[in-house]
Amino acid sequence: MAFPRAGGPSFQQEQPFVDAQFDIFDWHPMFQSCVRYFLDHAQYNGPVQALAAFINIQLPFQKPQNPVLSSRQSNSPPGGPTMGHGGPGMGTPLSRAAGKMPMGPHGAQPYCGITLLPYIRRLIATGFDFPAVMHGFFGDDWRAGVGTLHEQERRNYLFAAKSETWLKVKAAYDMGEDEMVPFLRPLQNVSETEIVGAESSWSEWLAMQDWMLGPRAPSRMGHGGVTVKREED
Repeated sequence: MAFPRAGGPSFQQEQPFVDAQFDIFDWHPMFQSCVRYFLDHAQYNGPVQALAAFINIQLPFQKPQNPVLSSRQSNSPPGGPTMGHGGPGMGTPLSRAAGKMPMGPHGAQPYCGITLLPYIRRLIATGFDFPAVMHGFFGDDWRAGVGTLHEQERRNYLFAAKSETWLKVKAAYDMGEDEMVPFLRPLQNVSETEIVGAESSWSEWLAMQDWMLGPRAPSRMGHGGVTVKREED
């Protein structure tokens, strides 16, 4: 599996998770699929391990305390002690190699409830959140399962850069002494639509700082229907 540099995904201007078309109940099974793929396949894949080492973040099975070996919390990686790309126990059944994880009876399967946000944040901060990489980490369902989280975290990264100095932003993306982010890169593959959406959201944040809410909210006009309020206003 290679990680070619590819064009960034399209971004809607609506606030992630606030768009009326977003259905959390439709989203959750796709998110579970991404978690299962990440735990059962991606973390045992050689290129994923190499990139994780380069950006200095431990994969779940590498954690010194309470390692997570699979979504089924077994004592060995899925597939048994077969030899595959990346070392012992890394055999890749066809369904996993294809980028999908089986759902199990009734469309559901228990999985270990870990968070994927640290990995999404680290990929964004180091400039590796290309679609091919996101697919390699989270499987075929990554757009439906973690795409909204990815979009929101890209916006958060823009907000962090606008709010604080480089040193404080780096500290915010460190994860303890063992998993400090080795470098920061400006947000990659940014579209004008994404910038306008972030600018509008930033305007709403500045308005809240001034208690311009409810009946005192600024009139909605300008870019995409939202007045852009800048710091000097």
